[in-house]
Amino acid sequence: MRTFRIAVDRGQPGQRPFVLEGARLVAVGKYLFTSESVSMGHPDKLADQISDGVLDACIAGDPQSRVACETMVTTGLAIIAGEITTQSGLDYQRVVRDVIRDVGYTDDNMGICADTCAVMVSLDRQSPDIKQGVDEDSQSGKEIGAGDQGLMFGFACRDTPELMPMPIALSHRILNRLTEARRNADVDWLRPDSKSQVTVAYDGNQPVRIDTVVVSTQHTPDVTLDEIQDYIKGQIVKPLLPESLAGDEPIFHVNPTGRFVTGGPHGDCGLTGRKIIVDTYGGWGRHGGGAFSGKDPTKVDRSAAYMARHVAKTIVAAGLAERCEVQLAYAIGVSEPVSVYVDTLGTGTVDDGRICEVARDFFPLTPGAIIDYLKLRRPVFRQTAAGGHFGRSEPEFTWEDTSRAEELAGLFSSTST
Repeated sequence: MRTFRIAVDRGQPGQRPFVLEGARLVAVGKYLFTSESVSMGHPDKLADQISDGVLDACIAGDPQSRVACETMVTTGLAIIAGEITTQSGLDYQRVVRDVIRDVGYTDDNMGICADTCAVMVSLDRQSPDIKQGVDEDSQSGKEIGAGDQGLMFGFACRDTPELMPMPIALSHRILNRLTEARRNADVDWLRPDSKSQVTVAYDGNQPVRIDTVVVSTQHTPDVTLDEIQDYIKGQIVKPLLPESLAGDEPIFHVNPTGRFVTGGPHGDCGLTGRKIIVDTYGGWGRHGGGAFSGKDPTKVDRSAAYMARHVAKTIVAAGLAERCEVQLAYAIGVSEPVSVYVDTLGTGTVDDGRICEVARDFFPLTPGAIIDYLKLRRPVFRQTAAGGHFGRSEPEFTWEDTSRAEELAGLFSSTST
C-alpha cells in the first residue's frame, strides 16, 4: 500500500512539524512542546489524595470495596461525596484530616488546617444496578464486568529511561525535588502548593534542548523574590536538567507574579479529577477523559488506563517501536474490551495490526484479569495521586514493569521488518 505524506500547517508561518502519513500525524521538523505538573499541595491534587486516601482505607479493610469518592477542598473546608460499598468500618473524617496533615497543611494561616478545618461527609452505597453488571458470578461463568463504559489510552516513548515524554518527566522531577526540599526543611520558607512547566525543543521525535522552565511555589511572607529565584534555579532545577539538553541557558520564569503566599485550597477551590493531563502524559498522546483518583479498580477509567500504559510501555521496551499509543474501550457490565487499538506512530518495526493482534492475546484485558495481573486489590493508590500515575519506579506501580518485554519480542523474532 502506498503511503501519502501531506504537510499539516500548525498555523505558524514556515513551521510544519507534522505530516499526515495514512491516518497518522507524524512529527517532523523542529518544534516546541510544553507539559506541566503540580505538587501534592495543589488544591486539585490535595482533593485527589483525599479521594485515594479514602479508597486505600477501604481496600485495606475490605479488598472487594467498591469506591467512587469525590472531594472538594476550599478555605477551611473539605467535603467528600460519592458512592462506597465496603465492609471496612472507617472514620472518614480521620482519613481526610490525616491526608491534609501529611501533605503539609497544618497551620490556620495557610487557609486550611488538618486539625481545625470542617469535614463534611455525604456518601451513599453503590447503585445495585451497577453492582449486578460488575459482580462476578462463578455459577453462571460471568466474569467481573467493566464498572462503566469508556475509552482509555496508554502511551510510551524513548524520550527518557522511564519511557515517558521528556516535558512531563522533567516537570514531575522538578516538583518531586521541591517537595523533598520542603519536607526535609532544606529551607524554611517553602509551602505545599507549587507548579512546574517545561518546554522542550524537538527535532522530529528527538528532544534536543530545554527551552523554557516555569516554576511557581507557595512561600512564607518574609522571603524575598531574589532568594526564591536563586534557590529554585540553582538548587532545584538546574541539577535535574539533562546536560545534553541544557547546553544553552533555558529561559526561566520563577514565581513570575512576584508573590505566591496565598495558595492551596485558600487560593483556589480544589476538586478530584481536574488534573488528568498532569496524571498521564502531559498532553502528549490522547486521553479518554476519565479521571483516576477515588475509583476502585473495577472502574476501567483507572485499571484499564494503567493496563494500556503497561501494554504500550512493554511494546516500546521490547524494541517493537520507538513510540506507541494504545487504546482500550469497554461497555458497562461487559468483560471483554469492545476494541483494542495499537498505533506506533510510524516508528514500529512490525505492522501495527500484527502488534495489536498479538498484544490482545498476550496481555489480560478483562477487568478481573487486569486487577489480578496488576495486583490492584491493595492500598497502593494514594501514592499515585501526586507526581503522576506513570513513569514511576516504586514497586507498587506494577503497570510500569517491563519484565515481559523480552518474551513479547520473542513472538516477533521470525517476523521480517
